[in-house]
Amino acid sequence: MSTAARSPDVIVIGAGMVGAACARALAREKLRVLVLDADFPGGGSTGVAMGHVVVLDDSAAQLQLTAYSRSLWNEAASELPADCEAEQRGTLWLASSDAEMDAARAKGELYRSHGVAASLVDEAELAAREPHLRAGLAGALFVPDDSVLYPPAATRYLIQRAEESGAEVRDGIRVQSIGPRTVTVRDRAGQRTTICADAIVNAAGIDAPELTPGLPIIPRKGHLVITDRHPGLCASQLVELGYLHSAHGMGGPSTAFNLQPRATGQLLIGSSRELVGRDATINRPLLQAMIQRAIEFLPALAGCAALRVWTGFRPATPDNLPLIGRWNPVDGLWIAAGHEGLGITMALGTAELIVAGILGRTPPLDPAPFAPMRSTTPAALAGH
Repeated sequence: MSTAARSPDVIVIGAGMVGAACARALAREKLRVLVLDADFPGGGSTGVAMGHVVVLDDSAAQLQLTAYSRSLWNEAASELPADCEAEQRGTLWLASSDAEMDAARAKGELYRSHGVAASLVDEAELAAREPHLRAGLAGALFVPDDSVLYPPAATRYLIQRAEESGAEVRDGIRVQSIGPRTVTVRDRAGQRTTICADAIVNAAGIDAPELTPGLPIIPRKGHLVITDRHPGLCASQLVELGYLHSAHGMGGPSTAFNLQPRATGQLLIGSSRELVGRDATINRPLLQAMIQRAIEFLPALAGCAALRVWTGFRPATPDNLPLIGRWNPVDGLWIAAGHEGLGITMALGTAELIVAGILGRTPPLDPAPFAPMRSTTPAALAGH
């Protein structure tokens, strides 16, 4: 085993969206940043993600972080290159009944109380906005500042900006272990190396617990479908109001209607969730249920050809909040993982929390709900 001569200030493990955002934010602070990824930037969960930048309110902490991070994305929108396909489409939260309209009304009031623009849309206005939706929907809540983008390209952009600020990126480097202010890696040739740094950020997504035993992260599989080009079939991201219940339950397999119009004119159809370890096999009955659910809301989808179907894994936590902050059992280790299906939305906000923590600055919002140690039991730490 050899010891590398270079000693960066910070090592970021993982060049997905969250790791890339952390690398850019840290490099902007003139820190020497080294990014390590076993494959390539924008792969992993990022490469198979849906790409929504949305405010969600499953909890007060989630609302604060998604709203803050979305504001950072909106500020950066003008800088994003064309291949990021960033578009401020807004989200329509669809209500199927009067009871769901009441829920939409309450959701809108909550959003506005936190400075998030949102307006109630009645049945007639919804039909005018989205004429291809099925008849009989009660209305919707419209959140105009939500957006969509293409995650692999946006991740590459963040990595490039980090490199422009002096960061070094090494792909094809698999981290074997993390120790106090050190990581041991293996390259494609099998050469093992130990690298030292003042701080280490574990942003390895579903792989984060392999490097940091005790992290309460499990992989949660989802299916996505991309159609051929049908520009104009829908204008905004469409999500049923029951989505949060489906997305954040830890029970059996579930589906919910979530449709994204893409800059290419294609439609991205989601979503499903199931706990099956790392089995990436397409679950055809669940996929069929997901597609059928989408057609129930947007009948014209039945005439669209599906070009590709794929699965991916979200790094889920028991309380549906990411793990962001210091990992006390290992000196110098910080965690930025466990974002489930909100890694794209939360990436920029997560990066600012990591920067504030490492540099000892006042954080942009209360970091306590995201503390990685918040739900860890002594038994989970037995390996340390």
